[in-house]
Amino acid sequence: MNDKYLNKIINDDCSNHLANLDDESIDLFLSDIPYGINLDDWDVLHNNTNSALLGHSPAQIGKSAFKRRGKPINGWAKSDRNIGLEYQNWCESWSKKIYPKMKKGSFLFVFGARRTIHRVINAFENTGFLLKDVLAWKKKSAHHRAQRVSNIFENRGLTDEAKKWEGWRLGNLAPIFEPIAWFMKPYKIGSTITDNILEYEVGAINLKDCQINGSNPTTLLEFSFSKNEVKIHEAQKPLELIKFLIKLTTKENQIVLDPFIGSGTTAVAAKLLKRNFIGFEINHVYYEQAINRLDNYKDYDYLSNKVEPSGQMILFDRKEEYNE
Repeated sequence: MNDKYLNKIINDDCSNHLANLDDESIDLFLSDIPYGINLDDWDVLHNNTNSALLGHSPAQIGKSAFKRRGKPINGWAKSDRNIGLEYQNWCESWSKKIYPKMKKGSFLFVFGARRTIHRVINAFENTGFLLKDVLAWKKKSAHHRAQRVSNIFENRGLTDEAKKWEGWRLGNLAPIFEPIAWFMKPYKIGSTITDNILEYEVGAINLKDCQINGSNPTTLLEFSFSKNEVKIHEAQKPLELIKFLIKLTTKENQIVLDPFIGSGTTAVAAKLLKRNFIGFEINHVYYEQAINRLDNYKDYDYLSNKVEPSGQMILFDRKEEYNE
C-alpha cells in the first residue's frame, strides 16, 4: 500500500490514511506537529474555546508576532485546566495508528512546545514508544514581549505601586529553544540493538556524516534559516535542521513519514538526501504551497551539496520567527 503514498503529499487528515500504510515499513518518523498552544485555528486541539480566543487586543494590531490572543496559563475558566489532557489524548489518538507502521528499533523525532512536550511524551509512551532523549533546537533569535508592571500600574493611576515595581515585567524569558522528543520503537525482547540493525537497518546514528565544525553533534542543535530560504508557514523549521535529523538516522532510499508536513520541509529534505517520504497536510493552502515548494527544488548537486530552488514562492517577513 505504500506505493500509493510514496513521495507524495496528501491533502487530508492523516488519520484517514495511516492505517493503509504497510506495517513495519517506516524507517523514520519526523514531524513538527501542532503544539496545542492556540497559535492558530489548526493548533486549537481542545473543546474549551470562546469568542476571544485567537482574537486581537488593541496592542496586537499591526504586530509581526504575538498577533492572536491565546489563553493565559491560569486560563479563563476552570475547564481550561483540561486543555493539556485533551491535547495529550489527541496525540495518542494518531500515535497509536503510527506504532504498527514503524520498523522495530526505528526512531521518531517529534517537535513540541516547552509547555506541552510532556503531553507528547506521555501520549507516545502510552502508545508503546520509548523515550530515548530530548533534544533542543536553539534558534538564532526569538521574539520576546514582556509588559512592564510599572506601566500597567501607571495606567491604573497607581503611582506609588508603579515606582515600587520599576524594572519588573509580566511574561517569560525569551523563548530561544524548542524541544524535540526523540523516541524509539521497541525491538525484540532478548535481542540486541545490533541484531536489530542487521535485520531492519535502523537504530544506529550516523555521526561520521553529521559532524558540526569537525565535532560530533550534541543534544543542542543550532540551525538557522539560510539567507534565501523560503518561509511559507509561521511554524516552519530550517531545512538544514530537518536534513540533519534525517541524515543522522536514515540511509538512502529509506522512508521518512511526516503526517503534519505543513510547509513541506521534510519532503524537500528527504528529496535532497535521496530518501523517500510520505506526507500529509490537512490545510489546503499549506498543501498547495508545499507542493509548489517541493517542485521548485529541481536542480541538486550532490557533490557540492548546492541547492538551486527556482520559481516564485509566497514569503513571510523574515522577522516573523515562530515561537510559543
